[in-house]
Amino acid sequence: MIAVKKDKINGDALGTGRRKSSVARVRVRPGSGKITINGKSIEDYFVNDQHRYAITEPLEAAGLTETVDLLIRVSGGGMTGQAGAVRMGLARALCSHDEALHDPMREGSFLTRDSRMKERKKPGLRGARRGVQFSKR
Repeated sequence: MIAVKKDKINGDALGTGRRKSSVARVRVRPGSGKITINGKSIEDYFVNDQHRYAITEPLEAAGLTETVDLLIRVSGGGMTGQAGAVRMGLARALCSHDEALHDPMREGSFLTRDSRMKERKKPGLRGARRGVQFSKR
């Protein structure tokens, strides 16, 4: 089971998600289905439909699309990494909000951390794996 994290002041359910080099901090509170990411609406922040779907998928699996508001702060990485981080943070926050949602979140693999990271550059090479071009003369 995941540790239940709640805000001590107003009782918001909290969740942190990470993907690549992105970190997302998600707050879930009872409301009308409003999603705010870094002070913007979800349509303004994530213009790609695929990213918006990845974020709202845990809400649809839990059946809470119209009953909770989300306050999300996300930083680092690109749009795909940020969307993946928000997805994981939201799933963790929903588990803190209602412990009965742990099984649907686990079955949808929303709680599984994607551990793939960028490979570091090695000395003597141009990138992580690409070597210098061979010159015969």
